[in-house]
Amino acid sequence: MFTGIVETAGEVIERTATEDGLRLRIAAADLDDLYHGQSINVSGVCLTVEAFGEVETSDRHWFEVFLAAETVAKTYLDEVREGDRVNVERAMPADGRFDGHVVQGHVDTVAEVEAIEQVGEDWRFTFSVPEGVEQYVVQKGSVSLDGISLTVAEKREGAIEVAIIPTTYELTTLSEKAVGDPVHIEVDVIAKYVESMVDGYF
Repeated sequence: MFTGIVETAGEVIERTATEDGLRLRIAAADLDDLYHGQSINVSGVCLTVEAFGEVETSDRHWFEVFLAAETVAKTYLDEVREGDRVNVERAMPADGRFDGHVVQGHVDTVAEVEAIEQVGEDWRFTFSVPEGVEQYVVQKGSVSLDGISLTVAEKREGAIEVAIIPTTYELTTLSEKAVGDPVHIEVDVIAKYVESMVDGYF
């Protein structure tokens, strides 16, 4: 499980497409306790560390993940290329602070950036919300966008707005997003459980 509090932005340093899916090697700072089989969140997608090591002549570490064909089909990670940045978060430790919200890394859908506006030192982003997940998003509720735990500032038909503070803008890949760019959406899983329980009851 993750919290949506991105630790760092990593760089894709190697990309290998195979018949079965896609393998990515990602380098990032402050990741010195990686291990084989570890769950790691890459721009909102829960993946498994298959290999890791140190980047020569650098204080960064690298890790490799494999995306099966289904993951490739349901996310936009097939579009990333060497040099692109991705958000990275390791799984939450049992004794860690829970600063965001419950993020599983199970992407519901791919949406896109509809508008970006700077408001003073902050930023206002508008994202599309495709049919099928709109009912799980509520005003002032939580949503994961590219693995970032954010609060819905405003909801309207087919779209949501979120306010981005300077720290989040600078630490994550949001600073590189442009109108029309894709973004992974994971809605609050609690809403799905509530819907399932209510449907079963009635």
